[in-house]
Parts: sequence; structure tokens; C-alpha cells
Amino acid sequence: MKTLDDNLLEAKAEDALRCAQSGKAARFIGFLDERQAAHIRSILKNRTFKNYMFWGGFSEAERVVFGAFPDYLQPLEEGFPIMGATVAFRKQDALQHRDFLGAFLALGLNRETLGDILVEDGRAVFFVRKEVSGVLLDGIQKVGRVGVSIQPGFQKPLPVAHRFKEISGVVASPRLDCLAALLTGLSREKAAGLIRSGLVMVDHEVFQEPSLTVREGVNLSVRGTGRFIIDRLGPVTKKGRLNVAGRKYE
Repeated sequence: MKTLDDNLLEAKAEDALRCAQSGKAARFIGFLDERQAAHIRSILKNRTFKNYMFWGGFSEAERVVFGAFPDYLQPLEEGFPIMGATVAFRKQDALQHRDFLGAFLALGLNRETLGDILVEDGRAVFFVRKEVSGVLLDGIQKVGRVGVSIQPGFQKPLPVAHRFKEISGVVASPRLDCLAALLTGLSREKAAGLIRSGLVMVDHEVFQEPSLTVREGVNLSVRGTGRFIIDRLGPVTKKGRLNVAGRKYE
């Protein structure tokens, strides 16, 4: 079921496409979360317009900006209004993602202007829309009670975005209810109930059919339980069951 936010996002996407196709200028939407990006991709799936790109500042970004470009402009990473910056702080100060996000939002920024925030001991790298980057570069001296310094740009390798817990087991088939039960530790019946209630997303879209066949590489989200990646389906055991390897976001 579509929400008011979905309708607004669709309207913004249609406006961006019209602007680009008319040759006026490139248009950008976001940062988008994974569900929003998936929704725009579903809109574009059957369109003839292909001169677009999603980019979040680095190739594995979860939060991305959608760019629709006129025919005379090639979609390139450097064409996006995104800036990366580095925050330095003492390694003994255990800052986390939520600390940085809270400090940034406290400056009056909208979540849509902020991309991924990657944190490790003594360093964080974040991505932001260029038009508001000055607010962060000039306005942040502390995150919580911790003194920090911010500089534009970043060095690779980037901080690791996520840590995972490995999960493996066997299921009767690659049905959504079977896999959700294995990954969450719930019974298949309870997993099917969550699916029918619209509490399970596959690649950031809600599916309510327990019998849905799931493929390798998909992201699975179960509300109240967590997020998972299905890395491998197979091989089939001698008893005809399916080996599964996956990971849970920690």
C-alpha cells in the first residue's frame, strides 16, 4: 500500500524526469533511503528514459541521490551535488553513528540532506549535499561532549559501514516464509504471519506472499527482528533440503 510519502516521492521523480527530458537541466532528489531508492527504481523500470544514476558518494552507499540528466549530459559521479568530509576525534571517545546524526540534525538540517555516516575509532566519514555542507563544516565543534574537527574530503579505505553475524542452516525450499524463519529463529508459521501482516520486506519492498521465491543476494528486513542478507542458496542436501548461508546486520 502506498503512503502519502510515496505519492510525494513519485511526484518529485516525475518532475525530475520531465525537467531532464525537456533538456533544461539535471535534477537531483535525495538523499534517499534504501526503500525510497527502490521505489524510484520501480517507477523507472518500464520507462524509456535511461539517462539517470543513483550515487551516494561511494559505491557501497546505502543512502543515495537520484540524478536525472538531459541527453547532452552524461551521468557521472562528479556531477552530483555531494560532498564527503572527515571528522577526527580522540580514539578513546566512543562515538557512534547516532551521536553524529543527532549532532547534525540539531543544526536544523533535514535528514534528506545527509547521506551515509561511517564511523570507526577516531574517525568518521560522512556525505552531505553540497548546498548545506558549510553548515556542518562551520557549525560542528563538538559531538555530544566530545571535541571534534571536520575537514572536507576523505581518505580510503573508508570505515566499515556494518558488522555482521553469520547465519547458516537448511530449509525445505527458497520460499520467503522458510528463509524468514531460519534467519529470525521463529517458527515457519510465525514467520508466515509476519509476512501476511506486511512486516517483511524483500529488497526494501513489502511482500505479503509467504510462498514468494527468494533469490541469492537479496536483503530481507523483518520488523522488530532485524535486517539480513541472503548470501547463498544451495547446494541441495542428500535429503533434498536447501543449504542457506546469510548474515544479520549488527
